[in-house]
Amino acid sequence: MRAVAKMGYQAVEFYAPYFEWSDAQAKQMRMLMDDLGIRCYSTHNDEDFFTAQKLDHARDLNLILGTKYLVQAWSDPKPKLEGWKALAENLNAAAEKLAPAGLKVGYHNHDAEWKAIEGQRPMDVIAKNTKPGVMLQLDVGTCLEGGADPVAWIRANPGRIRSIHLKDWSPDPNIGFKTLFGEGKADWKGIFQAAEGVGGVEYYLIEQEGSRYSELETAKRCLEAYRKSHV
Repeated sequence: MRAVAKMGYQAVEFYAPYFEWSDAQAKQMRMLMDDLGIRCYSTHNDEDFFTAQKLDHARDLNLILGTKYLVQAWSDPKPKLEGWKALAENLNAAAEKLAPAGLKVGYHNHDAEWKAIEGQRPMDVIAKNTKPGVMLQLDVGTCLEGGADPVAWIRANPGRIRSIHLKDWSPDPNIGFKTLFGEGKADWKGIFQAAEGVGGVEYYLIEQEGSRYSELETAKRCLEAYRKSHV
């Protein structure tokens, strides 16, 4: 945390293991973030964190951390559209339960959501069947991998793409997600224009899966590339 804050990162996103923290541990992390001037606007959550047995704990930790969104990070691919519609209903239900606490729900795509089932893309089904307050967190890399156009998706869902994972992708199977930000297929200029023009983006998150550099060197290089491309 101290290292990325020193580089100039302004926000982080904790993923599922944060759920194992106690309230005291979450408070310690919040104090550290406050000291460093860094924010956590959203967390990545397993699907079962939205169940009645776990939602209260997730809510309490997110309130301590000062987040705004609880994002479902993954859902197993479903063979029929009804499964994706049920997922959307679960997201709506979680959003309703979290609203009194001032928290919102989001969904993070992978590649399966872009591959048509019964003539429709699951991502379109999720967007159509969730309430407007449910954030559609765009993972650019897996969107590209799934054969979709990130810019077109953003423009088709105005105001709902409130955060984006800036993950690049190379069609070279030997590289894939190991490509660094700005080195892959993504049209970052077009993505930024769409996100800030119509998408309603509030914050960006750099995500990297694998690299030819160390973790911190990768984080540094990606931030530098972002700063050069986002002008």
